Amino acid sequence: MNIVVLCGGISTERAISIVSGTGVCKALRGKGHRAILLDVFCGDEEAQLMDAFPEEYDVDEAAEFIHGFDQKLDSAIANPSRSFFGPNVMKLCKMADIVFLALHGENGENGKVQASFDLQKIKYTGTGYISSALSMDKGLTKIMLEASHVSTPKGVMLTKDNYSNDLADCGLVFPVVVKPCNGGSSVGVYIAKNQEEYDTALTGAFALEDEVVVEEFVKGREFSVGVIEGKALPIIEIAPKSGFYDYKNKYTAGSTVETCPADLSPKLTARMQKLAEDGFRALYLDSYARLDFMMKEDGEMYCLEANTLPGMTPTSLMPQEAQAVGMDFAAFCEKLIEVSMKKFS
Repeated sequence: MNIVVLCGGISTERAISIVSGTGVCKALRGKGHRAILLDVFCGDEEAQLMDAFPEEYDVDEAAEFIHGFDQKLDSAIANPSRSFFGPNVMKLCKMADIVFLALHGENGENGKVQASFDLQKIKYTGTGYISSALSMDKGLTKIMLEASHVSTPKGVMLTKDNYSNDLADCGLVFPVVVKPCNGGSSVGVYIAKNQEEYDTALTGAFALEDEVVVEEFVKGREFSVGVIEGKALPIIEIAPKSGFYDYKNKYTAGSTVETCPADLSPKLTARMQKLAEDGFRALYLDSYARLDFMMKEDGEMYCLEANTLPGMTPTSLMPQEAQAVGMDFAAFCEKLIEVSMKKFS
């Protein structure tokens, strides 16, 4: 297949997206596909459209080319006439059999890219634009989960131009979690144990977005469950050596112990997998996604959020879950393409 692996962009997770895209592109190339790596925002002005998907291709060189735009992003973003899709991006994506979305963060997971591709009849991996938008907005996610009786931490959404910093007005008590509504990779997430920390958390979160979620802090063990076509994969437990599973612990080697399958009783395993499948349906997801959970000592479980384009390095969470059922990284990448293609048939 001719495949565009789309990565980069302008979200706070640009660097991780490029890592994911590089790994996916190499894996697909290793399976015989003519995959190319492309930055959704920066594109490639000199792309050879006559031979867009060459047999010989240096993925690392392509990644280095994309990183060459890193220091120029701010000026490009500030250009009011600049399109989000970079030079030749749409042309190359239209030429591909499918676009593998290795994008992370708001500009990639919020449904806008998916909606644009739907209008252009471009096939892509992952769920559609409506479920992407619902899952990206943590406030809406909470509403949808509650409506479907999928247990989630009690919380509220606050807006920058209309909020109180009195936690009692939210019906909550310390400690609480404060996070941007549309962020990813735990960027801008705070655990506030007192008023001073809460004020700092609100300032930090509102510096990133105009809407934030404040929710009760659930103390316990953290898990993640990948779901493909509505069926849960083995559960993975995430245990940071210090602090919580923030951006640093997610992407610093050796900072987190990840166990898959998680050390849970068959009863707890079945219950969490069912909750993941219920959450998948509650958010109208299709193809695949990854849902995150906290579990208290007494076994009470809470769904935190859904990731519609989860990390795709060979050591990312969902690929580890696939590995637990005998699917190596390259085969997993092909599986995600296979299930995504079904909605276009």
